[in-house]
Amino acid sequence: MPDNKQSQLTIWGRANSVNVQKVLWCLAELDLPYRRIDAGMAFGKNDQPEYLAMNPNGRVPTLVDGDYVLWESNSIMRYLNPAYGKGSSIYPASPRARAGVDRWLDWTLSTLQPVDRPVFWALVRTPAEKRDMAAIQQDADAEAVQWRIVEAQLASRRFIEGDDFTIADIALGAYARRWFGVEGIAKPRLPQLERWFAQFAERPGFKQFIAPPMS
Repeated sequence: MPDNKQSQLTIWGRANSVNVQKVLWCLAELDLPYRRIDAGMAFGKNDQPEYLAMNPNGRVPTLVDGDYVLWESNSIMRYLNPAYGKGSSIYPASPRARAGVDRWLDWTLSTLQPVDRPVFWALVRTPAEKRDMAAIQQDADAEAVQWRIVEAQLASRRFIEGDDFTIADIALGAYARRWFGVEGIAKPRLPQLERWFAQFAERPGFKQFIAPPMS
């Protein structure tokens, strides 16, 4: 794609949203220029008619590419790679390899995110004096069950779908940062997950958008 087309990319969403972070990390991997507009939570805007006309869910992120608008973070990553990622291997072209990546993108939203959210909100966005640690530990135990699935997958693979880093690692890696980053709960030792996480923790996109303190 020509550079003048790339310059039209706009991301609406606050930088501390895990779903926005996934897209920003993906953009960094593809070395794509873009502009970002804060929206959501303290920044507002996502409940305004202008935003709802783009994204009727009122959630972030939303991608604007010229006259094309797309919401849902994993769908945005799926779009950016064939549209702008010429030569990139982070979203494979072969049907089977791509389907393998897609299943983890879907699993992250359908299975992992629902058990991650209560733990993250309780330990990061709830004042300490209002936390029910017994209930939070129960939620953490439920989340650990899902991370054990990832642990087993990684036992015979360098990355989640083989030897190559893909957008499946971006999607899961953003949540893994939250899992490793929350404190005050008992978590099982997952050595394969730790090994996998360490492999991409130094990637520039991760360091810039995922690694900063959670809020």
